[in-house]
Amino acid sequence: MKKKRNSLSTFVNTILRIYGEHPFKPMNYKQIAKIMGVRDAAGKDVIFQVLETLNRDGQLIEHHPYSYTLNPDLVNEYGPKPHYVIGTVDMKSTGKAYVVPEDGGEDIQIAANNTGKALHGDKVKVAMFPKRKSKKTEGEIVKVIQRAHNEFVGIFSVSHGYAFVVPDKDTMPVNFFIPRGSYKGARDGQKVIVKLSDWPENSRNPFGEVVRVLGYPGENNVEMQSILAQYEYPLEFPKEVEKEASQISDKISSSEIKARKDFRDVLTITIDPRDAKDFDDAISYRRLSNGHHEVGVHIADVSYYVKPGSAIDQEAQQRGTSVYLVDRTIPMLPEKLCNMVCSLRPDEEKLTFSAVFEMNDKAEILKKWIGKTMIKSNRRFAYEEVQAMIEGREGDYKEEILILNDLATKLRDKRMAQGSINFHSEEVKFILDENMHPIDTYVKVQNEANMLIEDFMLLANRTVAEAIGKKDSKYHGYTFVYRVHDEPNPEKLFSFISLVSKLGYSMNISTRENLVKSYNSLFDAVEGKGERNLVETVALRTMAKALYSTVNIGHYGLAFPFYTHFTSPIRRYPDLMVHRLIERYMIENQPSVSQDEYEVLCQHASEMERKAAEMERESVRYKQAEYLQDKIGKVFDGLISGISKWGIYVELVDSKCEGMVRYSTLDDMYYIDEENFRVVGQETRQIYRLGDAVKVRIDAVDLIKKQMDFTFVGKKNSSPRKRGEEYR
Repeated sequence: MKKKRNSLSTFVNTILRIYGEHPFKPMNYKQIAKIMGVRDAAGKDVIFQVLETLNRDGQLIEHHPYSYTLNPDLVNEYGPKPHYVIGTVDMKSTGKAYVVPEDGGEDIQIAANNTGKALHGDKVKVAMFPKRKSKKTEGEIVKVIQRAHNEFVGIFSVSHGYAFVVPDKDTMPVNFFIPRGSYKGARDGQKVIVKLSDWPENSRNPFGEVVRVLGYPGENNVEMQSILAQYEYPLEFPKEVEKEASQISDKISSSEIKARKDFRDVLTITIDPRDAKDFDDAISYRRLSNGHHEVGVHIADVSYYVKPGSAIDQEAQQRGTSVYLVDRTIPMLPEKLCNMVCSLRPDEEKLTFSAVFEMNDKAEILKKWIGKTMIKSNRRFAYEEVQAMIEGREGDYKEEILILNDLATKLRDKRMAQGSINFHSEEVKFILDENMHPIDTYVKVQNEANMLIEDFMLLANRTVAEAIGKKDSKYHGYTFVYRVHDEPNPEKLFSFISLVSKLGYSMNISTRENLVKSYNSLFDAVEGKGERNLVETVALRTMAKALYSTVNIGHYGLAFPFYTHFTSPIRRYPDLMVHRLIERYMIENQPSVSQDEYEVLCQHASEMERKAAEMERESVRYKQAEYLQDKIGKVFDGLISGISKWGIYVELVDSKCEGMVRYSTLDDMYYIDEENFRVVGQETRQIYRLGDAVKVRIDAVDLIKKQMDFTFVGKKNSSPRKRGEEYR
């Protein structure tokens, strides 16, 4: 097949060298002629003939008619040895992509014709192109190692006898071809879930089959299910899970009761949102004979009902967490467990896992105990009821609630003094009508009743983690599930410090203690000021994300050396894992579990938590778009919440709905000043900065894409300013 290379002419060798420099890029005679600088027709004809000869001899491989690549056997001889990188695809709507390397190196740019059959989020193998001066790192995807998704949501479209599914996501640049017989009753224009079934070698489009018809776009239930399906979160429980749940008995044996500490005669209450159904935490209180306070944090003992390896357990592990969309909760556990058997409902005897504390009037912990208990809740409270009592209104168990609030306040003060960062955040809520249409919005307020519960939950979580992780613990070194939070990203932190200094504030970063004090002082200083939104938004962006891990690095934001999640096993799988480990180590005296096995579970739980947060945000964006649909043309007050290369994001003050003012609607060309979190007009010098108060008109709402277009109304004051004045 191969000719002797020493007999080849210099001309032919040059052609082979060109192919060797681009081993994965098919090229025809015109492209080769251009690279070689051959412009005359005769020279191009010679190149055409040489390419055909090299193809017949097997030195070139024909990919398309008259378009060739070098035989892989000759790459080592005529080109640089390919360098491969493994990474994750970040696909763009244009079809081009970036691959984020696993080793954390520079992102690799992939041209649209070099993405192969890769899709957004896939794990891929990239062949790197030779580095060129002043050019980005480039490559070609040569293999899909692992698909991120096999199912996609889109619109079923039939035209001229052919059916396609047009995916909802912009990151999916190709449509699915649906062969006849794979429609599953879908009708033109309906939203469906499509499964990737095949992607033939010479086909531009992947082949798919419809696995579920969701309904018509714009219907509330269809859109909520679409959000879940986009992230491949199950829309219902498998039959074997429901069957297993139906067989669970709510009867508790006398032997199980005897094996537990009995708190049924101790005052116990739950405090939750008014519309909550899954009550997984309760608090008990009694005054001890020595004058001290006993506070019990009692958590639903899900581990008693959900055994490792069962169908319910496997499903819960895969889900990782419950998902809270605007109009519904998608539970991690079947309804019988989360709302009935495990839920700590009033006047029902329940099995719990508890952390019990003896405290003095200063909220100092004198004794603590962790173990299995039995409780009977006396009263279910909503946060609003407890808050009303804290503010002076009469109510059931007011005396005990005020004592608990006093102790919680003292715990909080100590936590803040020890370096906990008091981040501020606002959560938007919707008032829905009977058809789940948003008729109004409000901002959820974090009041003392919320903080009462939060501080006792933090105490329980920290205590449980210390019981395993501290050096003086007999279980030190045992594998455990920690909730960890890393230090701020130094680059983001320095950028933030630079920003606040221009606003007239200073931060001391000489020690962690000084940095935390600076954060908290800054949050107090900006309260009620125009720059509050800017400062709090960017401050949050400096922080790392909290994760689950078997490797304990502490929790930076809370300033806890040891922290875990123990208090919500009905809605978080890591809490269930913690319950099982506590029982294994502290009650059964069993050896440590495998760290490698549990680290994989932690990584999955962290990933599912991230997906749940994204699903929740998507549902909020949909409801925001729905809320503004009938408000087109109206003017609202807003704050600039973000800056991108396409436009300026604005969040409406009252409803917290976020839309974009596109640069194309402005009367100037703007450039982004990233260092100062602003955009500047090239001619007018008009400045729009993160956090600025503006007025906008609602111009357009795309309900399906969850996009809202705004236009600035009036102009900001752009008169000449002294240097730095725009920051004050």
